[in-house]
Amino acid sequence: MTTTPKRSAAPTAEPTPSGRSRWLHARPVLLIAFAFAVMADPVSSVAYAIEAALRALHGDLDLLLPTMGLVVGLIALVIVNYQQLVARYPQGGGAAAAAGEAFGEAWAFVPIGALIVDFVLTIAISSAAGASAIIAYAPAAAPWRIPLALLLTTAVAALTWFGHLGRAIFAVMTLAFIGITIAVLTGGLTAPVHPSGTITHTAGHWAPIAVALAFPVAMALATGVEAPSSAIAQLGQLDDAGRRRFGQITLWLTLILVGGITLGLTAEAVHLHIGIPAPDSTQIADLAQRAAPGGLYAVFQLGTALLLLSAASSSFQAGPGLLKALARHHRPGGTDTGILPALWGRTNRHHTPYWGVLLFLAISALVITAAGGQDQRLVLFYAVSVFMSFLAGLLAMARFSGRERHWGHLAVNTVGALAVAFVLAVNLLRGEPVASLAAAVAVAGVLYRMWVKAGRPRGIRDATAEGES
Repeated sequence: MTTTPKRSAAPTAEPTPSGRSRWLHARPVLLIAFAFAVMADPVSSVAYAIEAALRALHGDLDLLLPTMGLVVGLIALVIVNYQQLVARYPQGGGAAAAAGEAFGEAWAFVPIGALIVDFVLTIAISSAAGASAIIAYAPAAAPWRIPLALLLTTAVAALTWFGHLGRAIFAVMTLAFIGITIAVLTGGLTAPVHPSGTITHTAGHWAPIAVALAFPVAMALATGVEAPSSAIAQLGQLDDAGRRRFGQITLWLTLILVGGITLGLTAEAVHLHIGIPAPDSTQIADLAQRAAPGGLYAVFQLGTALLLLSAASSSFQAGPGLLKALARHHRPGGTDTGILPALWGRTNRHHTPYWGVLLFLAISALVITAAGGQDQRLVLFYAVSVFMSFLAGLLAMARFSGRERHWGHLAVNTVGALAVAFVLAVNLLRGEPVASLAAAVAVAGVLYRMWVKAGRPRGIRDATAEGES
């Protein structure tokens, strides 16, 4: 280690101009890299969420915009609540930290179990939707849908071997997709209107009821909204105030960009009369082909596929990272913690917990195969697990607000929890999505039993934050 000779004339209390310049430039770059990397999941969800809503409406385009408006409104409500959660836990932890503190350490397993299922489904649906984007551009690949989706999943898992170097790439992919989407929306303003796909004028119910029953399916758009509350744990170079600020800014940027893109694409689909697509296409691909034919359409499909794979890669990092945090290990203070076998904490030289990556790859591959590689089939299961985590976090925040007599916050928390519970109930009433609930409860139950067997070690509620850091 070398030292720099002192200069008596230089002031020691003020940073040098070069140091100040580096700080001013590093903060915005770090914020952009963090925010747009974390946003990859919710931004990529527009590739299938709008179509999912239209399918739930049986092709009634007249109700599509109100339905997606309600979806964006509920996302805004969740974000308002998560602003409070980020403020309370600036070191990360999300719903698991809140539930563990509010109701007791054991309750942290509920959102942890839900998040593990959510990571698997994010990998599966993102890879399947990536395959759908490729097939929409090259329909000849349709017979190979399942192998193509599995190949994409395996490729993403292989890239995860190199650790978190992909964070900057995720940010670039998100920014590129946003730019391409703006170009598509601009082209759609002057595109000719020729109806395509299946379009009806009846959703099977009275309009308000149809919208209320359809929007929970499209709440797949909300997946990833909670990510900043845990991902801020990565920002070890910042203090609590800095992490809090980054997390809250990212939440609002997510609402503005995801909401804007979603409502823009929805309005354009309604304007151009883009209905339920043919089996070998997607609604968003039909829209892009109509609004921006030629080279821009090809670029849009490529950007969509890459962004979806970025979202899958993010879960390939977060899921195994969470298992690593739950594995038995020594903490810096000298204490032993963890409930899973140490195997799940083993890493390569890039700090990647490779056994966890292989586990998530295997389970995701099974899910993709069971769904026939169809992302629209997986959407029905998607919102259940993440909304379990939302509900746990919002109920915990409501309890804190009640204890501390913050009645305004309590009202917001209660309304948010009721809205989230409604979405969860409607999706579960569809029947098959109960499998997501059962899987999340089963994972939580197994982890709880292992925790009890290990002697109930402290720190479980911090596992999601530790997994990110």
